[in-house]
Amino acid sequence: MRLTYLAVVAFSMAIAISAMPAARSSQDTPKTVKAPDLSGLHDFDFFVGTWSTHSRKLKERCAGSNDWEQFDGTIRNYRLMNGRANVDDTEFDMPEGIYRGVAPRAYDPQTGLWAIWWIDGRNPAGPVDPPVKGRFVHGVGTFYADDTLRGKPIKVRFVWSHITATTAHWEQAFSCDDGKTWEVNWIQVIHKIK
Repeated sequence: MRLTYLAVVAFSMAIAISAMPAARSSQDTPKTVKAPDLSGLHDFDFFVGTWSTHSRKLKERCAGSNDWEQFDGTIRNYRLMNGRANVDDTEFDMPEGIYRGVAPRAYDPQTGLWAIWWIDGRNPAGPVDPPVKGRFVHGVGTFYADDTLRGKPIKVRFVWSHITATTAHWEQAFSCDDGKTWEVNWIQVIHKIK
């Protein structure tokens, strides 16, 4: 557990460092820096802790399928960098076996947006999904990214809603027509354990 936590912290720090602007010479005229937008800095504070989740997931996405599978799981969320980042260590008990993943998140005070990545446990050293980016408005967090599915461009949307001290709702949707229509393909009902 300690090794996993340290690996997650190291990965999160690498993401933060890669997002830093390039160093300037001391002779350069400093650019005007706008005041940081910290309005969403604490949006994911509710999620720190251990959660059980019940998922419904489409077996085939963007294929007109109505064949859903259901499974349970556990999500452990850790706050990092004084709230500017956090990470989920996730384990799903899927019908075909245990599926693990890691979801690091980082807050950008220049844009006021959160970025969320997914590291797939089936290929953790492989390419990381493009981050979904967004924010919470009136208690609902909506996050978008451009990605590909079966070699074709898609749009991805995450929505966090129905958030209380002990419950949350998350869903993922894909659009195969540039955002004209959306297919919800993964729904999680989440309950806090501790």
